[in-house]
Amino acid sequence: MCGIAGYVGSGLAQPVLLGGLKRLEYRGYDSAGVAELTGMELAVTKAVGRISELEKRLTESGATIGIAHTRWATHGVPSEPNAHPHVAGKLALVHNGIIENYRSIRDVLARRGVTFTSDTDTEVLAQLVNTEVDRKKREGVDRPLAEGVRAALREVRGTFGIVVLSADYPGMLVAARRGSPLVIGYGDGEHLVASDTSALLGRTRRVVYLEDDEMAEITADDVRLETLDAQPVKRKATKISGKLDDVQKQGYAHFMLKEIYEQPEVLHDAIRGRLRPDTGTAKLGGVNLTDDELRDIDQVVLIGCGTALYAGQVAAYWLEKLARVPATAVVASEWRYRNPIVSERTLCVALSQSGETADTLAAIREAKAKGARTIGVINVIGSTIAREVADGGTYIHAGPEIGVASSKAFTNMLGVLLLLALQIGRVRNLSEAAGAAIAKAAAELPEIMASQLKHRDEVAAAAKRYHGTRDALYLGRGLTYPMALEGALKLKEISYVHAEAYPAGEMKHGPIALVDPKLLAVVLAPQNALYEKTKSNLEEIRAREGSVLTVTTEGNRDLDGLADAVLEVPKVHEVLEPFVLAIPLQLFAYEMAVTRGTDVDMPRNLAKSVTVE
Repeated sequence: MCGIAGYVGSGLAQPVLLGGLKRLEYRGYDSAGVAELTGMELAVTKAVGRISELEKRLTESGATIGIAHTRWATHGVPSEPNAHPHVAGKLALVHNGIIENYRSIRDVLARRGVTFTSDTDTEVLAQLVNTEVDRKKREGVDRPLAEGVRAALREVRGTFGIVVLSADYPGMLVAARRGSPLVIGYGDGEHLVASDTSALLGRTRRVVYLEDDEMAEITADDVRLETLDAQPVKRKATKISGKLDDVQKQGYAHFMLKEIYEQPEVLHDAIRGRLRPDTGTAKLGGVNLTDDELRDIDQVVLIGCGTALYAGQVAAYWLEKLARVPATAVVASEWRYRNPIVSERTLCVALSQSGETADTLAAIREAKAKGARTIGVINVIGSTIAREVADGGTYIHAGPEIGVASSKAFTNMLGVLLLLALQIGRVRNLSEAAGAAIAKAAAELPEIMASQLKHRDEVAAAAKRYHGTRDALYLGRGLTYPMALEGALKLKEISYVHAEAYPAGEMKHGPIALVDPKLLAVVLAPQNALYEKTKSNLEEIRAREGSVLTVTTEGNRDLDGLADAVLEVPKVHEVLEPFVLAIPLQLFAYEMAVTRGTDVDMPRNLAKSVTVE
């Protein structure tokens, strides 16, 4: 969600801070701000809207230390008073997360004479920190800024990633985290702090990740790590991958379009060296489970939110079909509150592009606490789920995904989950011949998907035809049902068209009442074992004068006259149909958004990484 950037060194802070914020834009935000320290003077500049609005208000200060933030509203509407950084006395603070007991703290501070100028929980935290820092200073303790932050954080409940700057303690930043990511970048005579490694690209590759309930005292020459209980922490810096080109559009109109076109290459990267076509299996080394342990699994629970959840639903089909093990995809934010039934023979799989999704993180912690085996399927190296929670796991190697609506991370998550299903299946009861047929076909997917991208004009024509649509109903059966869910999600996320998805067989149990000439029905009907049943549902829609866009197998003329528009996908092994369906569904949503003039990469109200519950 929100983005944090901080800098202390010998260089100018402002360009570093703005560059970091721009590389964090994909996380979603509604306002932005910068606090800089020039001598003993604290200067704060804020703006509602894009970072470009903030830039217009800034003048070069010559400051060599500062903090910056992009806010996604949780408490209080988007406004300058509610934007970060928040100031209390001579102190400025930026914050990601939610302070759950902010109201009671605010009441206590108000009775002490503290006045507030915003509606946010963050200003309450800033005032509390300022109060505690002043108290520590009066008491004459060493390091009053760090000790004041520590004392304040003992009083709060909730999640936080914070960075504090004070005019009374120039040349120093104090950072702390609980449940919201922070990473410190190590440079030559300078240090940086950010909520995401993308903000550090081009400045440093050496980083240390703060763990929960840890804090850092950061100067140009040193970083002092401690727990919030004042225990010293020793941790070596690690090297991050990635380059600036990864977070630039490289000539594409939007990041999402670039990422759609990157899918063949990144899927190849995800399966290369892991897929074993000759023996019909796969090897995901990071899973850290022996063949005997995989055979001992009696259920698989795939835990995710949004797009990751739908990838998990596809994987549940694969695991039951290929590995003959009961599998269920569950909504992370609900599952953890059900008192779920798991055991040491349950494999719980955390699905998250960012590896920081708060609901998924909490759910996988619940699973681990109950004794289940846990693994992560993650895109971001060094993320919290990858580091702290899972017993093992694997990266999907999609590279940085900037567009809020996921595309390449979704297909790569599918790719890794297919490999997992093959690996479990082959040690259980999937024959070598059956596994080899799927594995060999999967090895051809990158080339097949690349050929699909040559047909963008056909998808654009369909989007132009339906750009005035207000409501859409996506239908699928079997493996195509979760793809219908994913297609509907993409459409609503970036084009703001109301869209929902149903299993095609459920349409007559209620949703058919919606069908009229104004409703667009998007029917996923590849020629597979369920094709005739799906075709019957399509005919029911046509009988009620609904408008139909079908996605079907190349060369299928059986739907001529039934569908108003047809998008074709290559014929592939039935198990692999989700991969070829993804391309036209993503492109259709993208072209609809472009035609309707919405903000494709940063759709309203959405954030890329949801780090609050």
